Amino acid sequence: MKNDPVVAIAGVTGAVGAEFIATMDRRGFRVGQLRALASARSAGKTIDFRGQKVVIEELNDKSFEGVDIALFSAGGGIARKFAPIAVKAGAVVVDNSSAFRMDPNVPLVIPEINASRIREHKGIIANPNCAAITALVPLWPIHQRNRIKRLILSTYQAASGAGAAAMEELIESTRANLKGEAYPPKVMPHPYAFNLFNHNTAIDPETGYNDEETKVIKETRKIFEDDRIAVGVTCVRVPVLRAHCEAITFECENPITEDQVRAILSNAPGVKIVDDRTKNYFPMPIDASGQDDVMVGRIRKDLSDPSGHSISMFVAADQLLKGAALNAIQIAELVPQHAMA
Repeated sequence: MKNDPVVAIAGVTGAVGAEFIATMDRRGFRVGQLRALASARSAGKTIDFRGQKVVIEELNDKSFEGVDIALFSAGGGIARKFAPIAVKAGAVVVDNSSAFRMDPNVPLVIPEINASRIREHKGIIANPNCAAITALVPLWPIHQRNRIKRLILSTYQAASGAGAAAMEELIESTRANLKGEAYPPKVMPHPYAFNLFNHNTAIDPETGYNDEETKVIKETRKIFEDDRIAVGVTCVRVPVLRAHCEAITFECENPITEDQVRAILSNAPGVKIVDDRTKNYFPMPIDASGQDDVMVGRIRKDLSDPSGHSISMFVAADQLLKGAALNAIQIAELVPQHAMA
């Protein structure tokens, strides 16, 4: 890998694409040349990158010639088509979609947990689901010391997880609602302003779980390399513009106290404890937005488990950053240190 790699961003005009640009800039990610890729309707427009105007090109079969790192945030269908083309052209792909996450030949990486898996890549590295990242960053250091055998999650997922169009729909529908005007939903399946609903992914008619929930279950087991862990999850879309929250209860193999959890998380990478009972101040989307760390609070004993093996807590993280762009950039930063297997 070159010191100043040629970097391509597929899906540069989306919400995550914009965060790729901002995150690379903020972290001083070395870029020799940036190729901005998007659909035909965006071709010819420009984006600003480090004081220069970069012309957006239409994504096609020739887009990745000479590219060293390709960051994808353009959906699963686009990734399945173009990621292999990018790899054949010599690029290392970091893909933000679900297309390759459960492929046994593709590392599914959260750098704070399993950065060493990067060296196993065969050209593609998968970025996990945003709800999985938000939960697993603080759960991993606990799991390392006292295996988590059961995990129950309820998510409160912001519009940012559904992209820029969903964020705009939340703003516009809220504005219309406050004026007493009708606003038929266009992006979301239900009215978004002052409402919440089941996560807008397909429901498995047999299990009753939506696709987001299934992703969290499968990805948790793959990242933790533990097929025995029991995971129950309910994913809900809430009328918050940016940053996901989750209520988490976990059960460990051995007894565990809230003080032990605080001690573990106080030194955990990528975690910030926000847990002020006196002021009733805990993780909130408004504080997590724009922040790199996963905020953790409401750390307390699960009173429904008299055995003392279970803890409940509440977390918040910026879906566009640690849940997407930041995690991908962290992976890309480590690619030169972990040569292709």
